Amino acid sequence: MTLRNDPAIGAGPETTVDAWDRYAALAGTGDDGGVPARRVRYRFLRRFVRQRLAVGALIFLLLVLVTCVLAPLIAPYDPLAQDLSASLLPPSGSHWLGTDLLGRDVFSRLLYGGRVSLQAAGVATATALVIGVIPGLAAGYLGRRVDQVIMALTDALMSFPALVLAIGVISVTGAGVTNAMLAVGVIVAPRVLRLVRSTTMHIKEETYVEAARSIGTSTPVIIFRHILPNVLPPLIVFTSLLAGATMLVEASLSFIGLGVRPPDASWGTMLGDAFSRISQAPTLILFPGAAIALTVLALNLFGDGIRDSIGRESRR
Repeated sequence: MTLRNDPAIGAGPETTVDAWDRYAALAGTGDDGGVPARRVRYRFLRRFVRQRLAVGALIFLLLVLVTCVLAPLIAPYDPLAQDLSASLLPPSGSHWLGTDLLGRDVFSRLLYGGRVSLQAAGVATATALVIGVIPGLAAGYLGRRVDQVIMALTDALMSFPALVLAIGVISVTGAGVTNAMLAVGVIVAPRVLRLVRSTTMHIKEETYVEAARSIGTSTPVIIFRHILPNVLPPLIVFTSLLAGATMLVEASLSFIGLGVRPPDASWGTMLGDAFSRISQAPTLILFPGAAIALTVLALNLFGDGIRDSIGRESRR
């Protein structure tokens, strides 16, 4: 395909970049068929706003994020302050969600624990994206031996159960929320890699990518300018779902004592402490459990809303 002889573009001593710019302006460089990006964003927002569950999930997530960030201002007590005389108190006006075995205010610990849980999920998700995106682009676009080597390593890593492999990594590197989340990020990175690879393999066959290759555009420019922007929509959806999954893994590791170290708290450690005292204070387990369940549910609903909005544009 030679753009210099394209009658829509016109012949002449124009540079390769100019030819591509005019071709892109006429034919469009994405699935929207030349529709301006501003209009595409407007359509996406309009469809997303119509999905009440997704909008409600987004509002809930923002509320959780704001309350956790402002925990020092909102929390009525020091989350580490102990008062054995107020052990296992039920919810009351002075302690809205009651106290734990050591007399610590549950509401305050829930706010501070949310900061740790959200940060842990963010670290694990970011680690997975950093490790998985670039190899996925390389495997999907370059193919052949590069694809074979990367996928062989990916299949080997995915053959291990995620939680068991995380426990093995933590046993070597030591317990702690940072080590735990880095281990989780490494474990879930192959799933990001597979998604990016499959999407890239589909996109590289599009006409606009072939046009970029035909005018001599370098491989890095094609990957990062033309392929990566089109990989982002499904990747954003998967990231929201991945954040919920990593939060559950963090809660599981903290529940068995391999995550956050005492006296600090996360929702997982609070759940583990409450479970050990379930016969004495059965309601104590409800608050961290509900926080984990509702946050993960909101992340999944938010991801579904983005997926549906983008999917309608793709089908159109």
